[in-house]
Amino acid sequence: MWNGDVRVSGVVRVRLDLSYDGTEFSGWAKQAGGRRTVQAEIEDALRTVTRSTTTYELTVAGRTDAGVHARGQVAHVDLPREVWAEHHTKLLKRLAGRLPRDVRVWALREAPSGFDARFSAIWRRYAYRVTDNPGGVDPLLRNHVLWHDWPLDVDAMNDAARGLLGEHDFAAYCKRREGATTIRTLQQLSLVRGDDGIITATVRADAFCHNMVRSLIGALLFVGDGHRPPDWPAKVLAAGVRDSAVHVVRPHGLTLEEVGYPADELLAARSVEARNKRTLPPAGCC
Repeated sequence: MWNGDVRVSGVVRVRLDLSYDGTEFSGWAKQAGGRRTVQAEIEDALRTVTRSTTTYELTVAGRTDAGVHARGQVAHVDLPREVWAEHHTKLLKRLAGRLPRDVRVWALREAPSGFDARFSAIWRRYAYRVTDNPGGVDPLLRNHVLWHDWPLDVDAMNDAARGLLGEHDFAAYCKRREGATTIRTLQQLSLVRGDDGIITATVRADAFCHNMVRSLIGALLFVGDGHRPPDWPAKVLAAGVRDSAVHVVRPHGLTLEEVGYPADELLAARSVEARNKRTLPPAGCC
């Protein structure tokens, strides 16, 4: 097992900063049946440009679903020291020549000791973009902006968003997975309408459970168009069960914008902490 010290393990842990247009991908993670995924494309390109017979598997900060984009995704890969020594100076340019145009690796560097792209992260920041323009979406933005065909009150949506901030069990907004916790700390949820009329929701948390961002946006849209009052999303959260009125909005409006990490000396400790299954304190405690 890799213990954070490349001198002991004989491998170099490499951090990759990357972006992709998710429109034609069936998500990040490799899948059976030959479906096109971001992970498979990068791993295939990496194997080819290093002239390796081995596929070096990537670990990613956040597995995005089909159709979801990323501007600031982070991954890591463990390469044999001799492979890194031979190829690292030309690896970035060779990947650029091999990868398809809808995925780019922007930086490759040896990671500091203790770095894990997934477990060392302390927050992920997403943006969801939507327009209520009665004419629809600019054709040039159609793969990145959702059209909502009701006028939206951004102030009401922000009022509703404030009731969701903090550490909670987000079971009402997540698709449950066996053995996985739905407790998360929602650090930021705010919406701004730009001069172009596009509303951008910024959503930041220590981590996200499956469908969480798109479910939160679905609830806020119901508030923004007047179908529900601003206190409704918080009531759904408190109930702790899925509400059929909370729609999981379409993936194409969602982009992973940035992943945050602690200082280098705190990476290993954060990686250990993130692996612990979380629980909420008892009611009335603390």
